[in-house]
Amino acid sequence: MKLFFSTILLVFAVITAQAQPKPDYSVSNKKAIKKYEEALAAYDLRDRETAAALLKETIELESKFIEAYYMLAQVYDDLGRTDMTIEPLEQALAINEKFYTDGWLMLAESNFALGQYEGAEKAVTKYMQYSPSSAQFKMRATLILSSCTFAKQAIQSPVPFEPKNLGPNINTEMNEYYPCITADENVLLFTRLVNDSRVRNGKQEDFFITKKDVSGNWINAQPIVEINTVQNEGAPSLSADGQTLIFTACETADGSFGANRQGYGSCDLFFAMSNGNGWGEARNLGPAINSNQWESQPSFAADGKTMYFVRGKRSARGHTDQDIYYSYIMENGRWSEAKKVPGRVNTPFEEESVMIHPDGRTLYFSSNGHPGMGGLDIYKSQLQPNGEWGLPENLGYPINTFANENSIQVTASGNVALFASERKGGYGGLDLYSFDLYEGARPELVTYVKGIITDKLSFKKLGAKVELIDLETEKVVAETYSGSVYGDYLICIPSGKDYALNVSKDGYLFHSENFSLKNYTSMQPYSLDVALQKLKSGASIVLNNVFFETNKWDILPASKAELNKLAGLLNANPTTRVEISGHTDNVGNDESNMKLSQNRASAVVDYLVKMGIDASRLEAKGYGENQPIASNETEEGRAKNRRTEFKILD
Repeated sequence: MKLFFSTILLVFAVITAQAQPKPDYSVSNKKAIKKYEEALAAYDLRDRETAAALLKETIELESKFIEAYYMLAQVYDDLGRTDMTIEPLEQALAINEKFYTDGWLMLAESNFALGQYEGAEKAVTKYMQYSPSSAQFKMRATLILSSCTFAKQAIQSPVPFEPKNLGPNINTEMNEYYPCITADENVLLFTRLVNDSRVRNGKQEDFFITKKDVSGNWINAQPIVEINTVQNEGAPSLSADGQTLIFTACETADGSFGANRQGYGSCDLFFAMSNGNGWGEARNLGPAINSNQWESQPSFAADGKTMYFVRGKRSARGHTDQDIYYSYIMENGRWSEAKKVPGRVNTPFEEESVMIHPDGRTLYFSSNGHPGMGGLDIYKSQLQPNGEWGLPENLGYPINTFANENSIQVTASGNVALFASERKGGYGGLDLYSFDLYEGARPELVTYVKGIITDKLSFKKLGAKVELIDLETEKVVAETYSGSVYGDYLICIPSGKDYALNVSKDGYLFHSENFSLKNYTSMQPYSLDVALQKLKSGASIVLNNVFFETNKWDILPASKAELNKLAGLLNANPTTRVEISGHTDNVGNDESNMKLSQNRASAVVDYLVKMGIDASRLEAKGYGENQPIASNETEEGRAKNRRTEFKILD
């Protein structure tokens, strides 16, 4: 609403300028004009209360003073008293509705902001009878009209919504907001407003973190002392595995909190990495993302390399120009230049509180630029085949109301959402709540695999790279690193495709698994501990993502990602000689199985030679059914026995 109310100041500035040196107001009462100009002077000094009192005195002296009514509405809006703006606007329009026809839009804004949709619809319809003073005002009027229609229908068809307070171990009498949660829903991080006598207003923002106990209950939240400072830290984003924290901080240009916390202007985005027992030093994400504008509210995607955030121009009257941007980590390890998300998400108005779901294809955000209930509403947008984001869907009433709704977080399961609210029955101020998300607002199905990576012989925990590869496109769709202290990792797997999971570390053989989620119907997490073998003679692995036509040795396209990984390993170790071996189950006769296994091993060797590997370093050998690793009495066992292996000879 302030976006449009602020223009009234420009109108009066023009009127006042035109009135010099002779008064040219809508009235000639000198006492009233003098009082009005005193009110303008108080307003220029940002003394809103005094300005309001003087404007009331002005109206008592002259009840037909149109400018005074409009100015009083402006002052009430500045003071956050939206309900008090309607009467002076109606009075001004009743005196002369053509004196300032944009007043009808202001009246529509006030009614709309209060959820008075009939009044808003009536006022904006009247406004459209005149010629709007700008294309932006016409656009806003059209949006209010469509929003009123949407809101009235939404109230008649409410969506399921039963919020539950997250309890006293998280919520206090202070404000808690901007939650973020790991994919396994065991770690919750959020912002809390805390008392701090070191700052001018006595309050500032810090991060708190909590985990679930063995019974599934949240333990008492604790401050993140390695990150929190006397300045504000807010709007955090936690990676799906909980290893990376990205957040907003408004730092001074002189880097008062260290060179790594120095900002580029206004508020910037920073990151910190978990070190197993806490958090490492926070660092600025750099000029590809941060600018002299306001960057905030990040959302780090589960793919481990894409980030969405909000950028806006900050003014004394609030953020009036905000859009959602994205950036990704390039092959050289640097962030790409941030760009606005393509598609239909951003509007000429305000977008904020973006959240990319772990499915990688569902975006949640807040906006006042799409048809809604009023204020900021929460929307959902789906990624389209052309790479653009589709038409946003309003999550509906009563999730959205005429007040501002934002900072929603949807769990990886897609069944539950978290948000902040000041509703009655809480512990004081904003509290964090959860609610079951109705089916129509849910993202696409996603699961995850988690485990611990160790050295096979020493059992030492290893920090290793974990990649999820789309077998159809051969592209890495997600990547993460296991913690070097505990060796733990977690990576999300969206449904609808076949994937290869690859775990690698310098000096070790890689490990591969495959997951087929084309017909996946439930979020059943996978547990997979991986023991990596050092690169040495005799070490061997099963190439779990090398596939052949049934009873043939034609390599299927889905095998390329794995074979390219193998070629990369051989290129990185140019003195290594290896054996590629083929194995079958016991179905069929010995002779045909031996031939099949030999030809499959040879097919892999041929592929590697085409990839530039010297043939003298490769040996193909078929073992037929002679080296089973599982029982041939079951289909599952036979599937394991049908395999291709890779062994280091020297």
